[in-house]
Order: sequence, then structure tokens, then C-alpha cells
Amino acid sequence: MLEYLRPCSLARAQSPVRRSYSAEGSELKVVPARSSLAQSKHRSKLKMSSWNNPNPVTELESTNPYGNYTVVDTAPKEILHMVHEHWYQFPPMNPLWYGLVGFWMVIMGCLSIAGNFVVIWVFMNTKSLRSPANLLVVNLAFSDFLMMLTMFPPMVVSCYWQTWTLGALFCEIYAFLGSLFGCASIWTMVFITADRYNVIVKGVSAEPLTSGGAMLRIAGTWFFSFAWCLPPFFGWNRYVPEGNMTACGTDYLTESEFSKSYLYVYSVWVYIFPLFYIIYSYTFIVKAVAAHEKGMREQAKKMGVKSLRSEEAQKTSAECRLCKVALMTVTLWFMAWTPYFVINWGGMFNKPMVTPLFSIWGSVFAKANAVYNPIVYAISHPKYRAALEKKLPCLACNTEGRDGGGSDAGSTATAENNEKAESA
Repeated sequence: MLEYLRPCSLARAQSPVRRSYSAEGSELKVVPARSSLAQSKHRSKLKMSSWNNPNPVTELESTNPYGNYTVVDTAPKEILHMVHEHWYQFPPMNPLWYGLVGFWMVIMGCLSIAGNFVVIWVFMNTKSLRSPANLLVVNLAFSDFLMMLTMFPPMVVSCYWQTWTLGALFCEIYAFLGSLFGCASIWTMVFITADRYNVIVKGVSAEPLTSGGAMLRIAGTWFFSFAWCLPPFFGWNRYVPEGNMTACGTDYLTESEFSKSYLYVYSVWVYIFPLFYIIYSYTFIVKAVAAHEKGMREQAKKMGVKSLRSEEAQKTSAECRLCKVALMTVTLWFMAWTPYFVINWGGMFNKPMVTPLFSIWGSVFAKANAVYNPIVYAISHPKYRAALEKKLPCLACNTEGRDGGGSDAGSTATAENNEKAESA
């Protein structure tokens, strides 16, 4: 005889049954499940955290109200009211995934916190780097720094226990902070892109960015981010544990149209609109850069030289370099946050595709974004490289000769003198 408990659902939680089938499948018997008292005693002895091994690997007892093994088994009782019934149909994940995600988060967290701290420290302590445009860069690094400082320790703890153990309130705070810093990052990217468009496409006719203008944009970024991330605390959607039970995020499984409307609006103003704005801006930026480079080559050919080394040409080349840095950073940002967008919309319109394992990738890719920016600026920003080599030689890369040929308007005075000597 093959016996099993029917799949759990909240609609039938009040009267669970056990079905028995004969070997030929021709006979069906429905018998009452064990009494609630027996179930309670059974669950009090059950410790479950492995998908294929009933022996406990942690000290957490099962809190599953349905009696069968699911990914929710070891979730604390105080967060069960936040867990959607969708997750009760999935068995516990292989513990190997928790170990891999925890290891990944430790590496990413340490690299991100150290890297972004160095970026902030170098930019703010180097006079030549304290420009209005670079204030936006510092704000981006600051947002990434706070994201990993607040995100990775709780997630490592959850991966160790293989469930969320920090309580319902901190789950909401964790999700809020992740949403806040992610929103601040994307809108900082938008303003960086707008500044590059202003400088490269409009050129001399553009109004230059001032320190006051940069600070106003930074203040607007944080105000806007707070405005869009607070509503779940007041009933417009909510922050809940994700299916893997190691992190928390927005509720994309509730069928209420009112709840979904928050994700519609949030997706448009924090993901879709910035994406199309950045694509639009960079379309014209690339065209302007291509036209400028073509004109410089033609002019150099007419003059019988390999390249033009005028100060104006050098400045334009430096702007092109910053354009490449911003474009690379924005591309990496969208690579990191697109999985969360797919998971949220998949949860609203195609629930079967959203499994506990599938929900892990949002956290994995999103947190890696905070590591990209320090690497991008360390490699691609010539003034930052020079300042880093001076202040922290142990972290600087040897870039001697990499930026020759008059294209590095942002190098140090020594490098500029060397270039002039070589051209002479």
C-alpha cells in the first residue's frame, strides 16, 4: 500500500485527510488524518531542514501547520502569517544551496564594503576628484556600501540556519532597506547619465553641473526612494519572506489588484522608465562620440599627423572615457536587478515558474551589483587610478603606458609632462 498526505492548502487546512491506494490503483479509501493532538505531538518531535534526509541538521523545530515536509518547515512561528500558501507546495531545498549562497554573500559583502569604502575615501580626500559630477559617483558608492553593510550579514545568518530567524519586524526592515538602496542606485545612475548627455551631446551650449545642482539631485534621489519604499508599511503591498526563506522582499503572490498596483507603479518608475531614459540618452551619446571621433580622424589626416593632441581634444576624450564608465556601470546594474523584475512579474502572472530556488537568483545577482562599481571606477577612471596609486599603492594597478597617446586628459601632472616629452 502506498500512503501519502494530500498536498497542503490553506483552504483544506481545517480537515486534512490521508488517502490510500491499492497497488493497482483501482481502490481508493479516504481515512481521517491523525488527530490534531497526535499531529501536534508529531510536529513537536520533528526537526526538518533537508530535502531528502529527515535527520535534523539544525536545532530548529518544524512549524509547518500541515505536517508534510516543505521549505517552510523551520520558519519561526512569528513569521508564518507573512508566508504565502504558494510556498507550502515545495519541499525543502538541498542544504548545499544554502551553503553556496552563504559563501557567495560573504565574498560579495567583504569585497563590496571594502571597495566602496575605498572609492568614497579616495574621491572625498582627493581635491582633483571633488567635482560636481563625481559627487554623484560618491552617492552611488555610498548607496552600494550601505546596501551590503545592511544586507549581507542577515542573509549569511539565514543561510546558516537555512531559514529566516530574525523575526517579522526585521524581515520588513530588511526588505525596505534593500528596496531603498536599490532605488537610490538606479536614480543616481539616471542623473549620471543625464550629466553625461548634457556634457557630450549638448557640448558648449550645455549648462554645466554645479555643486549645488549635484547636491539637489542627490537629495531628490533619496527623497524619491523613501517615497516609493515606505507604502508597503502602510498597506499598499507588503514586505514578506521570499520562497527560499533566507531573505525578504515585496509581496508578488497576493492576488489583490490593489497589492499588484504597487508593483506596477514601482516597476515603471524605478525600473522601466529609467531603463528607457538611459537607452534614449546613450543612443545620442554614442552618436555624438562617434561623430566626434570621425571628425578628429579626418582632421588629423588632413594635417598629416596620427592624432590631434590639443587640450580641447584631450578634454573631449576624457568625457568619452567617463561616458564609457557610466555606460558600463548602468549595464551591470540592469544585469543585476533584472532578475528581481522577472521574479516579481512572474509571481504576479505565472506563479508556477516561481520556485524557492528560482527566487534565490534575485538576491544573488542584485547583491553582486554593489561589487561592480568600485572595480569599474578603479580600472576605467584615470584620475581615480592615479589617486589610488598615491594613497593606497598596495591596491593600485600598474597602468604605466596604458593611457598614452593624448587620450588621458584625466591623468596626473606627471603623466601629462611625460606625454608632452614623448610627443616632443
